[in-house]
Amino acid sequence: MHKISDPKEMQRYSLEEKRQGHTVGLVPTMGYFHAGHLSLMRRARQECDRVVVSLFVNPLQFGPQEDLARYPRDLGRDAALAAQEGVDVLFLPEVEAIYPPGYATYVEVTGLTEPLCGRYRPGHFRGVTTVVAKLFNLVQPDVAYFGQKDYQQAVVVARMTADLGWPLRLVICPTVREADGLAASSRNVYLNAEERRQAVCLYQALEAGKQAIAAGARRAQEVVRVMAEVIARYPLARIEYAEVRRAGDLATMEELRGEVVLALAVWLGQTRLIDNAVVEVG
Repeated sequence: MHKISDPKEMQRYSLEEKRQGHTVGLVPTMGYFHAGHLSLMRRARQECDRVVVSLFVNPLQFGPQEDLARYPRDLGRDAALAAQEGVDVLFLPEVEAIYPPGYATYVEVTGLTEPLCGRYRPGHFRGVTTVVAKLFNLVQPDVAYFGQKDYQQAVVVARMTADLGWPLRLVICPTVREADGLAASSRNVYLNAEERRQAVCLYQALEAGKQAIAAGARRAQEVVRVMAEVIARYPLARIEYAEVRRAGDLATMEELRGEVVLALAVWLGQTRLIDNAVVEVG
């Protein structure tokens, strides 16, 4: 496995591989790999001739009071896991290489970035779309892999990709869960034992919401109430948002029909967790 830190070297590598007729798959990450990341690498390995995993803790997507400084990092562990999955290149740029002095260009998607996480993390998605745009230019992927756990992020990146006409395919892979349903996340390491036990409330709330829809619930407020009641049973959990939106464009819906997304952001102590479920309403 190659390790590349220089953006220009990364671009040269990908362009040469593509010149030889090889397909390039990209898995963008912030590192501290978990089972979800590894599932994306595995999918890319199955579908592409060359697999590039970027590892970059992107300062632009963290707010001033967020966890940039303490975000978990373990390069040695990550490199070993990527090598085990058959990754060809681990792209490890420094912040100064991605955002050099005088950097002044940002990519912003409007509308889709305003609800849900965007309401509580101003500037977050501008940071995401800017860094993903840079990664697309530097890695030149034919296919890029994202996880459904970050559903809003996936929708926003898909919009950006379509609007800017990048010749690549996005693959959104299913959320990987632990045995009790908790979605795999680098931030799970922040949870103490009791917080970890109660963190299952997100999955249980989504399951309750899905069951309510299956039983005939068709009003968004009713499904939200069901999810909130589940979370209320866990004293360490604090809801930031619990919503049901139209899948694809995240529009609000009073009466549910078609494909919808149940979306949650919940605080367990000092740790913010997100999760979602996509449901087809009959």
